[in-house]
Amino acid sequence: MSSIKDVARRANVSISTVSHVVNGTRFVSESARKQVEEAIRNLGYVPSAVARSLKSNSTKTLGMLIPNCTNPYFAEIVRSVEDHCFGAGYTLILCNTDDEPHRQSVYLQVLSEKRIDGLIIISTGNDSELLALVQGLTIPAVLLDREISHVQCDLVETAHMQGAMLATEHLLALGHTRIACIAGPEDLNSSAQRIQGWRNALAKAGAAADADQLVWHSDFTSQGGCDTMKQVLQSPLKPTAVFVCNDLMGIGALSAAHEAGVRIPQDMSLVGFDDIELAHFTSPALTTVVQPKHRMGVMAVDMLLERIQSKREQSRQVLLQPTLVVRASSGPAPRTPQKVA
Repeated sequence: MSSIKDVARRANVSISTVSHVVNGTRFVSESARKQVEEAIRNLGYVPSAVARSLKSNSTKTLGMLIPNCTNPYFAEIVRSVEDHCFGAGYTLILCNTDDEPHRQSVYLQVLSEKRIDGLIIISTGNDSELLALVQGLTIPAVLLDREISHVQCDLVETAHMQGAMLATEHLLALGHTRIACIAGPEDLNSSAQRIQGWRNALAKAGAAADADQLVWHSDFTSQGGCDTMKQVLQSPLKPTAVFVCNDLMGIGALSAAHEAGVRIPQDMSLVGFDDIELAHFTSPALTTVVQPKHRMGVMAVDMLLERIQSKREQSRQVLLQPTLVVRASSGPAPRTPQKVA
């Protein structure tokens, strides 16, 4: 592999001249520039990104941590982040933590040592080790979708509580009074906020008497939603509607209901959260809370670039408002108790 010295020798110029041509850091005469460019072509010289980053103190590279690369919700956010990074002249290094706190800690440490310019974090859990690592970062960072308690950091997320209230109020308006909740992991702030929104809507309607017996926790996966929905269907308190705290679990819940012979929405209504693309194509199509995923990704990148370019020093938190899209999985409460196989 050719070096910058080889290029300088072939072009009969100094190493510093080659460097100025490659990096555009100083005026070089047209004849010298042509000689250097011809030598680069002939030798197949590729400038060292590491060397350039040491001089400029920038790698034009951002890092991103996501909890689960198989979840379409995160995939859709990553797409908007990557597109916006590319448009801004940055590349993106993506790490999947697989919902494992230890793996998350390792990746945080590795990325912080890779000379990336900034980091976008969708966290796994909310443990003390994560808190210490994020607080100890020496590069700009933005939290996306999930806040971390006691961390003063840029944050972009949807108003999870308001979204859950939208879903629950929709079901209440359809005449449902016994509304179950299939929630996510207990150690996630976003999950806790969605549960609180569900509780608030029930309390406001005077329908919260059995709330403690109508909440189940799962793991934000289709299999988790399916398994948990089976528990809901076997509960002594038979709900007429279920608010499922993400669409993947909602898809699993639809499968469990179908397997049990429960008709959606005739026997039981179902509302999800996220509005992933697949929610349009379930049978029946899933009523769900819409998170503005594209806007979230773009804003996270913009906030990170503001920090990198030293345009802002104080932390900023952006709370985006969700909406509800009504599809075929929600309908009026049944007049008689639904049959559960």
